[in-house]
Amino acid sequence: MMDGKKIKYIVTWSLILFVFWLCLSGFFKPLLLSFGVISVALVMVILLRMDKTDNENQKLALNLHFFRYVFWLLGQIILSSVEVTKLVWGKHTKLSPAIGKLPVNNVPEKSRVLYANSITLTPGTLAIDIDKEHVTVHALDKESLESLSHGDMAQKVNESARGDD
Repeated sequence: MMDGKKIKYIVTWSLILFVFWLCLSGFFKPLLLSFGVISVALVMVILLRMDKTDNENQKLALNLHFFRYVFWLLGQIILSSVEVTKLVWGKHTKLSPAIGKLPVNNVPEKSRVLYANSITLTPGTLAIDIDKEHVTVHALDKESLESLSHGDMAQKVNESARGDD
């Protein structure tokens, strides 16, 4: 039998996944909505089986730090998009692709994948490898790599990982 906490967990994840699916698809036709419901149900079955296997529920970090990080990242994506557009449409002599390693020792272990994915989401940069000490990044422009090396994104990921608020 399920307790109230488990039901809240299932309903919360289901709603978040369905709203996310709806935002990405933008379709409101009955057939497509039913496909969305079926896909969310399938993901929930997999999630519940995974929780049963590792005895560890996936906690939702929906706190103030998380939302600040999401809005900050969206801003960075927009700014980077403008910079990449300038680079691509401008003189090709300005392009200076670079590969570098950024330390991840100041990023909590549980947030390192978020850090690497955030780098990849930002236009003009791509996280191509991650290990215990570094994330290897390819950048369309050397300045983008230098900007990442200042650690602003790593600091924001650290702040989003905090559970207080």
